[in-house]
Amino acid sequence: MPQRKTMFIRALLFSFVLTIIATVSIAPAIAQSDDLPTDPLQRAFRLVRDELQDKFGVDLLYVQNWTFDETEFTGGIDSCLENLDPAESRGLYYGWRFVITALSGRQFEGRSSFDSTIITACDTVTVAAAAPAAAPAADGSLPAPVAGAGATGAFELGGHALELNAGTVGVMRRSGMSWVKFQHRYSPGQDPSAVAGIINSARTNGFKILVAVVGSPAELGANFDGYTAAFATFLGGVAALNPEAIEVWNEPNIDREWPAGQINGGTYTRMLAASFNAIKARNPNTIVISGAPAPTGFFGAAGCTAQGCNDDVFMQQMAAAGAGNYMDCIGLHYNEGIVAPSAVGGDSRGSYPSYFFGSMLNRGHSLFGGKPVCWTELGYLSPEGYDAPLPGGFAWAQNTSVAEHAAWLAEAATLSAQSGKVRLMITWNVDFPFYTATDPVGGYAIIRPGGACPACDSLGTVMRR
Repeated sequence: MPQRKTMFIRALLFSFVLTIIATVSIAPAIAQSDDLPTDPLQRAFRLVRDELQDKFGVDLLYVQNWTFDETEFTGGIDSCLENLDPAESRGLYYGWRFVITALSGRQFEGRSSFDSTIITACDTVTVAAAAPAAAPAADGSLPAPVAGAGATGAFELGGHALELNAGTVGVMRRSGMSWVKFQHRYSPGQDPSAVAGIINSARTNGFKILVAVVGSPAELGANFDGYTAAFATFLGGVAALNPEAIEVWNEPNIDREWPAGQINGGTYTRMLAASFNAIKARNPNTIVISGAPAPTGFFGAAGCTAQGCNDDVFMQQMAAAGAGNYMDCIGLHYNEGIVAPSAVGGDSRGSYPSYFFGSMLNRGHSLFGGKPVCWTELGYLSPEGYDAPLPGGFAWAQNTSVAEHAAWLAEAATLSAQSGKVRLMITWNVDFPFYTATDPVGGYAIIRPGGACPACDSLGTVMRR
């Protein structure tokens, strides 16, 4: 059973810059349309650009480049306005800041809340636009990647299962799932044959399999190089058993799954590189998925502490270390939504990016040179059907109904398939029955108390289209 961590999300944000360039002779910054984009970032950019065009009388359809960063607005979102009456300042202190460089070279700054409901066209530019980012160089100490097939093929759906019995297999087929995910906890000295049983079970029941392998943070911390070498060798042995995909570790950005004081995307990339090469050397057709980070902003404006890193900062560290060379698919988790996947706002907790399907997809996909995303855990939590309320750390989902749970899973599958960015979506979860005072994992399951499965029908309808 996977280990999970309660996400205490705070609107403490980090500062980072990603540069997106519009090639002047080919395309506008974002194509104009009568309808605003559904993607939260593109929607915010369009509204900011429109405000700047109206305010300054300029044409910003085609630009040299534009940058954005998710940041804290010291003094509020309106602090970039001159001669502002303090009584008129709006109390928003976190959001997106855009800096647009026009064809003339003149720069403009605009700001937006994450849900695009508050827009400011600044009088002055407070932070100069960063130069277009070069592709990150790989860590010179990492080995050259072994060649192998990538994560090619059309979008597919699967589920994380506790076991494959007749009931579980039936609901998975009804849902249109062709993959099953199992998690395996590795220990040093273990033979890869320990995984043969779950691979054979998947094969017997007609499913492709994702084997997610994670180990002991304490043992990894005690001897990183030795443990990593043994772990990679084990994954190579698992690959020889012919699974369709392997996920390398689980949520390595938090101290529940990685040794405290050693949490860094660059450090994880060393494990990923060794594991990728070991897997591809034994079976080039096995899809290698990077370990999905826990979606969290718990670690504040700094982005990282000894206990963990915000998921976006961790993935930036991975990208800078060259992790894109050692994966076929980007592992992502999305498990704390309380609004529909198409929503760009309306979450009662605020506008933090990990609350929304679209921003979670884009923040992972944008960093690794076009590699596809594999949702290795995507689910919605509903307490409906259980006698006890959700524990405090999960109370944010108290009002999510089973009907919403079913509809939102189907919409997430639809948007994933239509995005062109997603290779695989593993539903979290199929059949976990546990619902405790500390971990209500059963509230994510598509098999609800009493055996009903509304999500089976909604997902099945989507996958049969």
